[in-house]
Amino acid sequence: MRSYLAILPVLLLTACMTGEPSDGASSASSSLSVASDASANIRITDPAPNALVQSPLTVSGEARGTWYFEASFPVRVLDANGVELAVVPAQAQGEWMTEDFVPFEATLVFAATTPTGTVVFEKDNPSGLPEHAAQVNIPVRFQ
Repeated sequence: MRSYLAILPVLLLTACMTGEPSDGASSASSSLSVASDASANIRITDPAPNALVQSPLTVSGEARGTWYFEASFPVRVLDANGVELAVVPAQAQGEWMTEDFVPFEATLVFAATTPTGTVVFEKDNPSGLPEHAAQVNIPVRFQ
């Protein structure tokens, strides 16, 4: 009986550690599945990862119609500290009410504050529900 009581705290601690984080953050494996789901729904042509970019920056690619809401979705430029430098709606360049890929384009004007940053392509999510959220991040270098 004593041996069972001795290992009970270890079992409880192990059970707590293998669950989802209590702060609502997702685990690494959940993040990977969200990223791969997002990548299956948007293809970015410009900028390429780690490209040298400057303002104004024109981004382009194609996204499934489900990525848009009212023919647009937000694109952001963040500096290396995560500070938002610009945000604009990427506009569909065709009929967006489809599940097929639809071309998009947006131009962002910003003042770089760090040598590197990120361009964030965010699925439009008017519901605000986390299960409908998705994004693809492209690392860039500022000129």
